[in-house]
Amino acid sequence: MTEVTELQASLLEEVAAADSLDALEAVRVSVLGKKGLITEQMKGLGQLDGDARKEAGQALNRVKDTVQDAIVARQGDLAAVALEARLAHETVDVTLPPRPRQHGHLHPVSQVTEECIAIFGEMGFTVAEGPDIEDDFHNFTALNIPPEHPARQMHDTFYLEGAEGAPPPVLRTHTSPVQIRTMETAQPPIRVIAPGRTYRSDSDATHTPMFHQIEALVIDETTHMGHLKGCIIDFCRAFFDIPDLPVRFRPSHFPFTEPSMEVDIGCSREGGELRIGNFGEGADNWLEIMGSGMVHPKVLEYGGIESAKYQGF
Repeated sequence: MTEVTELQASLLEEVAAADSLDALEAVRVSVLGKKGLITEQMKGLGQLDGDARKEAGQALNRVKDTVQDAIVARQGDLAAVALEARLAHETVDVTLPPRPRQHGHLHPVSQVTEECIAIFGEMGFTVAEGPDIEDDFHNFTALNIPPEHPARQMHDTFYLEGAEGAPPPVLRTHTSPVQIRTMETAQPPIRVIAPGRTYRSDSDATHTPMFHQIEALVIDETTHMGHLKGCIIDFCRAFFDIPDLPVRFRPSHFPFTEPSMEVDIGCSREGGELRIGNFGEGADNWLEIMGSGMVHPKVLEYGGIESAKYQGF
């Protein structure tokens, strides 16, 4: 027992004498490592008889636990000393100027939306809104989209669970339902725009399942195609800030407008760059940017507007 006590005292002195974390680690390995002093003595216990082996094993385990506790405590002391030394050496010059703050900015979609709202606002339009989750009537039926139309198919539209026996609600596929909701709650003259998120089951290099649209609606007793074209031309030239921007209208078809038109603007493509307004040679110098048309009489009637008296775009 005296030998064990002397061994413990000797090992604790080595631990206390370690003046750095590296030196302490060396002591730990020499005492507790795979080939350490205590490990080797544990291996020699097999040469002792039963009671002597048990007593010696218990004594060595007590020494091992005591030394381990001492090493952990010494590690804490040495780490604190090392930290104090580092803090004393590493000073902060409080006179140095701070790093400049990074200024935030609006998302490009938000910037474009606000600019469109401002331009249409100068034309007398106000902003109208509608829900992202729409019913079948406002998203399809009231917009003259028949049951057999491809837009109603599952691979084009996100359908949600609804009441049993009723058409399921959808994530709106366009902002056009806002037209119907506006007509249901307002009387002509109407002049609104409806910016917002829309959703379609389409994802590839040029499409995402969620995207943004801006809808414009005008309804009164005298609006005609000339007003529609003038409004679009004025908007395009203001938005792109090109007073003489070429604007082209092409016949098209949409269920909710009659007649319907696609709108293109002049551009040029050189060296992989697209330049708006640089109207060059060739058939590839037009960029399609929107669809348009006069509101279909059926859509007016679905919205509660007398189509024989009012028209719009």
